[in-house]
Amino acid sequence: MSLFGNAHTIDPAKAQQDYARLLGQGEQIHAAYLLVRDSILFTDRRLILVDKQGITGKKVEYRSVPYRSITQFSVETAGTFDLDAELNIWVSGNPVPLQKTFTKGVDIYEVQAILAQFVSR
Repeated sequence: MSLFGNAHTIDPAKAQQDYARLLGQGEQIHAAYLLVRDSILFTDRRLILVDKQGITGKKVEYRSVPYRSITQFSVETAGTFDLDAELNIWVSGNPVPLQKTFTKGVDIYEVQAILAQFVSR
């Protein structure tokens, strides 16, 4: 699942309000990123991938990945000709990684550090 376009951070407090229906009792969003229409939310319990589908974006898939199911992840930084950075996340039981593409609007090292913090718990 790869996304293109300008990516940027979302204020965690705003994401907390916007996605309150998805969160468990007491669950807190620590970081959030917007990738065109889709979002990635890092909570204190799990990673939530929000995938708006179709032309109108009314159909939405919410994928919840508990940090304990993440077996490994990698980041690939942007290069001279390839301006996008990539995040790959392998989830136990699935040999194909989840892929997210970030443009230079997001610090991929920050994303990697946040993921490392939660996965290593």
